[in-house]
Amino acid sequence: MENTYDVIVVGAGNAALSAAIAAKENCSSVLVLEKAPEYFRGGNTYFTGGLIRFSFDGIEDLKEVIYDMSETEENSIEVGSYTEDQFYDDMMRVTHGLTDPELAQILTTQSLPTMKWLTQKGVRFVMAFGRQAFKDGDKYRFWGGAIVEAVGAGKGLSDQQFEVCKRDGIEVRYGTEAKKLIQDNKGRICGITVLGPDGFEDISAGSVVLASGGFEANAEMRSRYLGPGWENVKVRGVPYNTGDGIRMALEVGAQSHGHYSGCHAVAWDMNAPASGDRNITELYQKHSYPFGLIVNLNGKRFVDEGYDFRNYTYVTYGRALMDQPQGLAYQIFDGKVIKRKLLRDEYNIPEVTRFEANTIEELAVGLDIDPQGLVEEIEAYNKAVRTDIEYNPTIKDGRCTEGLEVNKTNWAETIDTPPYVGYAVTTGISFTFGGVKINNRGQIMNSSLEPIPGLYAAGEMVGGLFYYNYPGGSGLSAGMTFGKLAGETAGRDAMVLKD
Repeated sequence: MENTYDVIVVGAGNAALSAAIAAKENCSSVLVLEKAPEYFRGGNTYFTGGLIRFSFDGIEDLKEVIYDMSETEENSIEVGSYTEDQFYDDMMRVTHGLTDPELAQILTTQSLPTMKWLTQKGVRFVMAFGRQAFKDGDKYRFWGGAIVEAVGAGKGLSDQQFEVCKRDGIEVRYGTEAKKLIQDNKGRICGITVLGPDGFEDISAGSVVLASGGFEANAEMRSRYLGPGWENVKVRGVPYNTGDGIRMALEVGAQSHGHYSGCHAVAWDMNAPASGDRNITELYQKHSYPFGLIVNLNGKRFVDEGYDFRNYTYVTYGRALMDQPQGLAYQIFDGKVIKRKLLRDEYNIPEVTRFEANTIEELAVGLDIDPQGLVEEIEAYNKAVRTDIEYNPTIKDGRCTEGLEVNKTNWAETIDTPPYVGYAVTTGISFTFGGVKINNRGQIMNSSLEPIPGLYAAGEMVGGLFYYNYPGGSGLSAGMTFGKLAGETAGRDAMVLKD
């Protein structure tokens, strides 16, 4: 087994594999180190829905990403455009203006070229009919900016990227944990110490790309950075993202960067396992709440369910569950929602924690919600609904409530038609926002804001992109975009070093 490579990539999720593929286009030999065993490969990417946000000017751009789109499919959809400026504005809006402008500019301008590049490499994408579109007349109308997903969702994206790696001659070592970066006498990163099936080993490299995720699976780090109580949340993805890459980078002088007290979290089934289930993957999430109500154990609402499309609210609302009694909440829907088929597929899996009843009182008892509190809350809500405004789930319809302590801004529909159904949810953490600072070449910067020679980062490792929230689908696009950037740079720099 070789112990010298042009580029070593630490991690094997979307960002890492994008980096490996891009590196191999620019150098001779690439090694991917995967901490997990082979049957658990793919990182958190495997557990996503595969939705990807990128800028496009119209259907012709989309047809370059979905090259096999049929004429029938094209005629059945209305996509409009989602420009670079719109993407950038969404990044700024949901992050309270804190996103690093340079990183946001790279993401929004390079997201489409990166998608085209992956398509050319053989990765296939489709329109996200099932999660981002409603049929209006004879057209499917998409909402929320992100309208394309990988074939086979996150699992499909991961499997396709591994196939590209195999075809391109990229070596992957499973069950191999990166322990320490190796520096030469001038401070350049020249390799890495790993612990694999045969013990400790030093592997030499011209460049190292760290793309091993955040610290969402590290209870101690969650508690330290995110705050008390976060040590107990459910982990949406793999149990292997324990902050190893961040630790190794900081040990060689990397500048920490980004929102260390922030994370991506979602409404997750109350009885989901402690970490991700390879069979259920992302289906423990519950994202149809804009068409219903969210209440706590006392039956009280605490967020504006219809503030925006769920792409722009589900992360903050996932975190908001932490502040409720026992960290629990309940999504409540009535028969109108069921009849309109507005609930996403994830609500229909056998493993879901739900209860159905013909009265609100019965529903409350079945879910252990305070019955009087829930009845009073729904009665007050129903009286406050502006029924004179037309209901339309395909747009922000302005159908709202008036006079409540927490009003609903859009999609306010009365809860008055049985059967009533409720789903019990808690917080599930997806990934963390804090990482290290990089420049526009993907190089990790030191505390003097100079690049650390031979060291690069991608994916969750990149700090400064997301604060408090993120636009849905931008995590995968950021992983691809910065993975490609870091891999290209690392590969080229490694070859210059050899000359």
